[in-house]
Amino acid sequence: MHTETKMNETFMKEKPIIPLVAKMSLPVVLSMIINALYNFVDSIFVSKISEDAMTAISLVFPVQNLSIAVGVGFGVGISAAVSFFMGAKKFDAANRSAALGLILGTLHGIILAAVSAGCIAPFVKLFTKSDVIIGHALDYFYVVVAFAPIITLSMAFEKLLQSVGKMMSTMFCMMLGAIVNIILDPVFIFVAGWGVKGAAVATGIGQTLSLIAYAIIFFKTKHGIKAKLGKKSEEKIVKKLYFVGVPATLNLALPSFMLIALNGILTAFSEIYVLILGVYYKLQTFLYFAINGVVQGIRPLVGYNLGAGRDDRVMGIFKVSLVTSLIVMVIGTILCLAIPDLLIGIFTDNPQTISAGASAVRIMCAGFIVSASGVVICGLFEGLGMGVPSLIISIIRYVLIIPVALVASKIVGAKGVWHAFWITELIAFFVSWICFYFCYYKKAKVRIADFKKEQEAQQISE
Repeated sequence: MHTETKMNETFMKEKPIIPLVAKMSLPVVLSMIINALYNFVDSIFVSKISEDAMTAISLVFPVQNLSIAVGVGFGVGISAAVSFFMGAKKFDAANRSAALGLILGTLHGIILAAVSAGCIAPFVKLFTKSDVIIGHALDYFYVVVAFAPIITLSMAFEKLLQSVGKMMSTMFCMMLGAIVNIILDPVFIFVAGWGVKGAAVATGIGQTLSLIAYAIIFFKTKHGIKAKLGKKSEEKIVKKLYFVGVPATLNLALPSFMLIALNGILTAFSEIYVLILGVYYKLQTFLYFAINGVVQGIRPLVGYNLGAGRDDRVMGIFKVSLVTSLIVMVIGTILCLAIPDLLIGIFTDNPQTISAGASAVRIMCAGFIVSASGVVICGLFEGLGMGVPSLIISIIRYVLIIPVALVASKIVGAKGVWHAFWITELIAFFVSWICFYFCYYKKAKVRIADFKKEQEAQQISE
């Protein structure tokens, strides 16, 4: 057994929970905040071109986000499989899971690039008749989508490294891409005069450099995992990868479909509201990326300790991550209530847009605190390899909102869409705890009691 693997066993199974969660989550949180920052900076530079350019980016964002959803979602499946097999000391299966994950991750990106490139033009035309907005949208998207295979392969490497505790390494790779993107944005957009296309090129170059860094670290450092196919049939492992990966992908893709539907509702009132929704998503990514960073940090810990039969540690990890996420959301709620006009004003100088956007942010942030439960419990289920209950919670958060928004908009106009956010988050709060209790906690409680009895019996015999 590799020395790295032994160390992995020790710290994942024995290290005190609070420092363990901090060690695994903090680097991911920092890297994801930086990741959010470069999307944020991207949007700031694009907004300096015109409001039309910003509206165009907002329209294609849901489709652009699909490649990230597919990459991260399937990566979660890889991480869950590798972590579980390592916890169960099935190292050959962990290696095969890694190899299959990298191959399939790349294939997903190629398919996604081909399909979305063919669909984007008619898609954009569903929401606007403006030739200027359509032109900006296509200029941006055709460049972005070309990098889809790079994104999905990068996410596969990222989740593999996270599954073995290499959080600092993934932080470095993500930061590298983000910093390069931030530097190149103004160069390509304004100096080279490429406009929105320049923002897309800068993003793509940043993502490519991240991929190169991931690959070097994975293949050139020791961490207990080798991407190596075996001679056995890989059908069972493929099923395991997709069993978690598909629901996790749908979890992440659902916001894209939600945004598409909400944009359709909002365009009936004004294209300004499409811009506002796009800006809101840029702002809230800082909060949700932060708590998703916590969730990403705990997934391998949860999977490993489940494989090792330590449900008591799984529960402890869950409690620490939930409290951390609640603190983040409280801070976010306070900021959105206190300075919404300043936040919206980063992206536009239009007083009408700022006023309408500030009102929208104040309403939507009402669901932040209760949403923490849904996000963390989803992450817990994914780490446990239980993709279905995670998907159920996400369907409540991202699908139920559409009919709620549609009905509410008929009653109070565009504000009905904003109110739909906190209403559905409140419903998801109750559903997530019900799922947690019946799908995991009841059984875990019994297993924890049995484990304690075994420990006590062992101590008496000694």
